Amino acid sequence: MAFSDSLGSESQFDAVLVGAGIMSSTLAVLLHELEPDMRILIIERLQAPALESSAAINNSGTGHAANCEFNYTPLNPDGSINIQKALEINHSFETSLEFWASLTELQRISPSKFLHVLPHISFVWREEDIVFLRERYTRLRTETPFKDMEWSEDKEELKEWIPLIMNGRNCNEKVAATRMNRGTDIDFGSLTSSYLNELIQSGAVELRLSTEVVDIQKSNRDSWRLSLANKTETYCVKSPFLFLGAGGGALSLLQKSGIPESNIYGGFPVSGQWLVCNDPSVTKKHNAKVYGKSALGAPPMSVPHLDTRWVSGERSLLFGPFAGANTKFLKNGSNIDFFRSINLRNFSPMVQAGIENFDLIKYLLSQIQLNHTAKIDSLKTFFPEAKSKDWSLAIAGQRVQIVKKTSHGGVLKMGTEVVTSSDGSLAALLGASPGASTAVSIMLEVLKRCWSEKMSTYYWQNRLRQLVPSFQLDVNTDKSLLDKIRLRTDSLLGLS
Repeated sequence: MAFSDSLGSESQFDAVLVGAGIMSSTLAVLLHELEPDMRILIIERLQAPALESSAAINNSGTGHAANCEFNYTPLNPDGSINIQKALEINHSFETSLEFWASLTELQRISPSKFLHVLPHISFVWREEDIVFLRERYTRLRTETPFKDMEWSEDKEELKEWIPLIMNGRNCNEKVAATRMNRGTDIDFGSLTSSYLNELIQSGAVELRLSTEVVDIQKSNRDSWRLSLANKTETYCVKSPFLFLGAGGGALSLLQKSGIPESNIYGGFPVSGQWLVCNDPSVTKKHNAKVYGKSALGAPPMSVPHLDTRWVSGERSLLFGPFAGANTKFLKNGSNIDFFRSINLRNFSPMVQAGIENFDLIKYLLSQIQLNHTAKIDSLKTFFPEAKSKDWSLAIAGQRVQIVKKTSHGGVLKMGTEVVTSSDGSLAALLGASPGASTAVSIMLEVLKRCWSEKMSTYYWQNRLRQLVPSFQLDVNTDKSLLDKIRLRTDSLLGLS
């Protein structure tokens, strides 16, 4: 796929988006659908789009809908299960599905290039975890989005669901699982390329590759001035709106902007690794994303899962993630990224967050010490008959967890956060999972904050309802609406 990286003759754009990944490309599609004449520039520091967080090997590929992920259903102080986050995540993913269905209907994208239907399964084997999973199942089943969730403790039935995981297990071991058949594996890199191909061919977007953002300044009250550099020259572009969607690199860019809202943020980098199997004799025996429960005391990011994946069009099995520690903010970043992000305003909150999350630091150190044999042993808790020779190690994407200054000091945040300037001329996206799965909802939030006048117009609201039929409605509380939305989405995307 060839992308243009020519400079063009003009330096003024209606919107400049930094980072050619799933976030910027989603925002570009929305802006183009709402304002077809808008001139949009996307800047990417690497030689092609979607090589960082959006690339298939760099993320879990899970269409996060809270079907199987335990960290979206934490315990309340009284021991009951809190499902609010699960409902929010599910709603956000339904929004993404609606949007993709609309673009499919308009023949802008083809779901076969990026989406595979795949059951989402939660699987546990410790007594206390079985109790937790049963309570989670009972609680979620009362809500319309999860009404089709299945439960099983029957080993013969589970052998049909997850044969690789059940074969070779201790016959006396108690096990339990839940299943949602309406699950997905998403190649967000392929989706990003589909978005950008369509936008570039239409002339709506100019993409400049191998281009670094050297500096960001507010040239006047109405415009941002970006100093850019490629292999041959340095030059400037201007725009009244700037979006920083550069994954782990967004924090450093936000700090370059100098907006007061950037002063309360720091970042803590975490690297990741997968065990990967490409042997067809193994991969064809597993057809699900199977999430387990973190070990006692382990952080939410450590949730182990064995997933069927499609990476570069090839069916694979991935197990992990295994965490690591380095000081890069991007997989293709610099070892001094972390140190450059520290300043007088965020130093104290970051130290406090580090002290209060010392268990996380200990966990990362323990992960670094795991050799290949230890990683295979971890895999065998899921897949008892796994053979070391079938699995190789792959480096996953780099994540930068937010450290946010609050009235109580520094707080380590595990999700994603939209940061906007007071005048709405700049927006940045910080944080990690569930990011890509909820990209459409996140970008609608960016539009709400930064394009508030346009968002209140009849034209924009009507167009958004065409793209996302449930826009401004709550599918979690309206069963008939959810059923109607899912019928349309499933038909257009082939989810049924």
